[in-house]
Amino acid sequence: MATNVEGFRVYVTARLPALRRVAYLLCGDWHRADDLLSNALVRILQHWPRVSAADDVDAYVRRVLVRTMLNERRRPWRREHSFASVPHEPRPAAATDLVADRLALSALLAELPPRRRAVLVLRYCCDLSVEETAQELNCSTGTVKSQAARGLATLRERLAAGDALEEESWTR
Repeated sequence: MATNVEGFRVYVTARLPALRRVAYLLCGDWHRADDLLSNALVRILQHWPRVSAADDVDAYVRRVLVRTMLNERRRPWRREHSFASVPHEPRPAAATDLVADRLALSALLAELPPRRRAVLVLRYCCDLSVEETAQELNCSTGTVKSQAARGLATLRERLAAGDALEEESWTR
């Protein structure tokens, strides 16, 4: 199988920051995002002639990223979390509100189920339409709409609960 490695290299060099950002938004951890992106790029390189012939290469690559993430999440060892002791989370040192909001949103996004998170990332971070998102995830537009609505409702509830806890701690 002859693969145009140079064409692949040019594409990845140009799109790597955006692809890495999408991978991070899908899994919520930079190390896992790098692993996810590496696995997806290996799959893409194996089929580069077909990928490069696609109408929208970015859409094809996003679909591979999402499917790779969903496949990884199905593996049982991904669900295991072991700690020798309870980890202590560092307090942010004079973080601006924007950074704090972004961290809070990333944490809430990471708590969502993988498919719902994928819908929100594709719809609102990659600016895809409902139809494009449905095509990426190989599902109906109704599924995309319902998953987006449920995901946004969950985020709103958790943000409101977090704000209530924060207000309560300030009043004490």
